[in-house]
Amino acid sequence: MIGGIYLMHKYDIKKLISLKQEGNYWDFKREWYSRDKKADLLHDIICMANNLVNRDAYIIIGVDEENDYSFSSVKSDPNRKNTQKLVDFLREKHFADGVRPIVSVKNISFGENQIDVIVIHNSNTTPFYLTDHYQSVRAYNIYTRVMDSNTPKNKSADLSQIETLWKKRFGLLSPPLERMMLYLKRSDLWDYSPDDCCTEKKYYRFSPEFTIENNIDESKSGYQYYLFNQTDIHPRWYDINLYYYQTMLASLEGLSLDGGRYFTPSPRTDGVSLTQYHHWDIAFKYFIKDSVEYIVHEFYYHPDGDDETIAHDRFMECILVFDTNAEKEEFKEYLKQNWKNKENYNDNIWLPYFEKVNGYNMDVIKEEYLNSQIFQKMLIEFRNNKGGSFRG
Repeated sequence: MIGGIYLMHKYDIKKLISLKQEGNYWDFKREWYSRDKKADLLHDIICMANNLVNRDAYIIIGVDEENDYSFSSVKSDPNRKNTQKLVDFLREKHFADGVRPIVSVKNISFGENQIDVIVIHNSNTTPFYLTDHYQSVRAYNIYTRVMDSNTPKNKSADLSQIETLWKKRFGLLSPPLERMMLYLKRSDLWDYSPDDCCTEKKYYRFSPEFTIENNIDESKSGYQYYLFNQTDIHPRWYDINLYYYQTMLASLEGLSLDGGRYFTPSPRTDGVSLTQYHHWDIAFKYFIKDSVEYIVHEFYYHPDGDDETIAHDRFMECILVFDTNAEKEEFKEYLKQNWKNKENYNDNIWLPYFEKVNGYNMDVIKEEYLNSQIFQKMLIEFRNNKGGSFRG
């Protein structure tokens, strides 16, 4: 998927170059910033990080806007920086709360011409600003970009623009579900609402129109392999509903594990076909970070160092957690290529006692549990082989 990301950026950049003008999230430079222009580099990055269009921004280096936007290859540019050097450059600067723009450098070839693109990744932690002066870049000035112009170094953005950036930080510019997910990350700011005997309901303290509730679903029953390493293997199933006013934003399946000691949304399921047929030969349970399921999973978990923590940890031993959906898809390809060697991963795997449950093939349950432990080992190996490419 790294290649896919590269091609996406290349297409985007090619389209922007063809416009032959700068815009509110992209800028062109003929060459890399020289040593005496470090303040310009910092200022440009801050302006782009505080863009008002809520997206990734690009500083495209190797395009000469004064020569009809022709290429000026950076291949031999002595001032070139890679991602690590740029991150180190920003780390040395004193940003408010220590929160810095997230940047990366992509190299793109157009025939014999090479250009570099500084990608300033979209973030909800705006506005970015310094707390100490850096050369001509002033502390506490909030810079942004409007159309093709940056806020001058000796000025601050207009009040309305600064207000927009703070609204972005607090999720006020986002759709309701995105705001809900942002608020759920602060479980300490949610309060209980009066409920009936079968419903637990909470609301966000500062925007009580956002609520989350869970209800026992007596119609659901069933056992999954990840229940069998709990002290009490018998689950209770729930519906978890997220609301904005009276509008349901999401509905998840929840379950109470280990006799009610731990509560979580149930994980998703995916699998791999090892043959030409389209059915799954092996399947796994998973979460993806920053998904609704994972955020709600973390919302309900309150580490106590005792029963809840033990139940949580045992559950997570059986569940894969991916940084992104792209990582999951790459891992599936890795499974296809390496599952034939699964016996190599069997060492030091502990299996719990599998209490017999009527109506279930316990050999299948046991195999699913064993596979879940192999998946965990293979995911570690996969990430090590990728050199951390997908780590968040």
